[in-house]
Amino acid sequence: MSKVIGIDLGTTFSLAAYLEGGQPKIIPNVEGSRMTPSVVSILKDGKRLVGQLAKLQATGNPDGTVFSIKRHMGRRAYLDLDSLSDDKEIIRQIKRHMGSDYWVKIDDKEYTPEEISAMILQKIKKDTEDYLGEKIEKTVISVPAYFNISQRQATIDAGRIAGIEVLRIIDEPTSAALAYGLDMEDIHTILVWDLGGGTFDVSILELGGGVFEVKAVNGDTWLGGDDYDYRIVEHLANEFQEEYGIDLRKNKVAMIRLKEVAEKAKIDLTDKEVTRIKIPFINAGEGGPKHWETVLTREKFEELTDDLLQKMVEPTKQALTDARLKPRDIDRVILVGGSTRMPAVRHIFKDLMGKEPYVEIHPDEVVAMGASVQAGILTGQIEGKILIDVTPISLGIETQGGIFTKIIERNTTIPTSESRLFTNAADQQTSMDIHVLQGERPMAIYNMTLDRFQMTGIPPLPRGDAWVEVKFEINANGILHVSCKDLHTENSRRLRISPRFYGIPSEEIERMIMDAREYQKQDQRECEEVEISIKADNMIRAGQQMIEDVGEEGDPSLPEQETGLIDPVRKVISNGVEDVEKAMLEVRTALAGEDYDDIKSRTEELERRIKALDRVFKKTRSQRQEARI
Repeated sequence: MSKVIGIDLGTTFSLAAYLEGGQPKIIPNVEGSRMTPSVVSILKDGKRLVGQLAKLQATGNPDGTVFSIKRHMGRRAYLDLDSLSDDKEIIRQIKRHMGSDYWVKIDDKEYTPEEISAMILQKIKKDTEDYLGEKIEKTVISVPAYFNISQRQATIDAGRIAGIEVLRIIDEPTSAALAYGLDMEDIHTILVWDLGGGTFDVSILELGGGVFEVKAVNGDTWLGGDDYDYRIVEHLANEFQEEYGIDLRKNKVAMIRLKEVAEKAKIDLTDKEVTRIKIPFINAGEGGPKHWETVLTREKFEELTDDLLQKMVEPTKQALTDARLKPRDIDRVILVGGSTRMPAVRHIFKDLMGKEPYVEIHPDEVVAMGASVQAGILTGQIEGKILIDVTPISLGIETQGGIFTKIIERNTTIPTSESRLFTNAADQQTSMDIHVLQGERPMAIYNMTLDRFQMTGIPPLPRGDAWVEVKFEINANGILHVSCKDLHTENSRRLRISPRFYGIPSEEIERMIMDAREYQKQDQRECEEVEISIKADNMIRAGQQMIEDVGEEGDPSLPEQETGLIDPVRKVISNGVEDVEKAMLEVRTALAGEDYDDIKSRTEELERRIKALDRVFKKTRSQRQEARI
């Protein structure tokens, strides 16, 4: 039997893990990194790049590069307007789904979020097969705990398109708890805070004795590290506009570069009180390219994002309430996701929970490792472990007067099955409209439509005399099946909630599978091309590091006495810095194309200029040391 891997399909990065000797191990990708950027780029000829290569050429191909697709999984809505009763109902439905349709249009072709995610999964699958030396056919994929049924089904569809069977969907905080408590025997209660690139989850679990029981989940699927990055991007764009009168938001390339520096600034401010932001050639308008430099303090960053922090408080309190626990009842708190490294996040967590978080786990890798543990439990590699999960959001149907009647309450242990009896609302009624929803609001209009269908063949009886049983069943993946049965005639209907309002029709999935297979063959690149791209990326990083090392000594605007260098020497260093910056831009531009000879030659030229600047810089430093002696 081939290995079953665990995959953390993340908003910003994706990872895979497998079990070796009963312990989870992260699988490096073909570039040698443990994390693969969740970025897809489609070039003009239809060729697809995924991961680091896609991220590298984003500035040269902004219209063809897709970031953070996970945020749009399962959010499409297909409205069957012919089935709606009147104009008012049509307007209500359109308002409910307004802005939820999301298709990626590149050139003349449209891609669903599932297709884009499948491209990421294909790369992970291929890299894993290369690393392990065997075919991978099955996986466990983690999703945010607060993903609804639509988003979970979309993730399964993405796996199918990628040619890999999804054995189980597992919540990310639960996955982290599996990795954390794999060898734990003592029973205790933990709370997991998971702040990833695009989502925030809080889960409360009881661990011990081989049982992992989820007590409550809550969260926000539109709160994550991306939102913190965008606050920095907006701040920088506003600053630049105030200084130069140019709105960088109208320039897609500039916005991608702002996002890159915003991510770096956010990371820097984890350990620093202030970070210096330098962006060469940020705008090529009138007067030529503009080099721009500014600073961002941690205090300012926390001021810009304070409301995002506050959004984490209420879901945490609600999860505690649902679990019938107080902060003092929690034995240990775990932080998951790279964004939880931010000092402000840790401070608000400590204020809320009254205790320090447990930090002896890798926040970026623990979810993938836990998914591989769940794979091991399912395949029998790990024995004596049981996972008891819950459904995150209530499910029910719309009843008379537009009321949302819940059939399965949130935080109900899954798999589960619940049924309720409903009667006819009018005399001689021969059909019922079964409108299936997910949410917590008392009125149906404010909740999310999953599907709707007609239960026909009901005998014409006086009001209140006809009875229909509606049954909801949720499997271990959180996927819903709905069945209806007329108790007078035994007439029944059963459906798996997916296609019409959010999912992909089966024929469309088959078309995507065929496309995926076709491009999988086309996208096989030679090792030399990968190595050239990796070296180009490394040299860009080396150039950035070299410029940072030179620092203010290459700034011709500073007074001579501040640097200790005479003007001619500073001019040489300044010219060297400019040469390196230009060469870096040329390599980035080359990476956007497919001419690997061009990428190679420009990378070699960048390397030559870095070495030249390094020689001059070391020589001047040595001369100053000798002068002091």
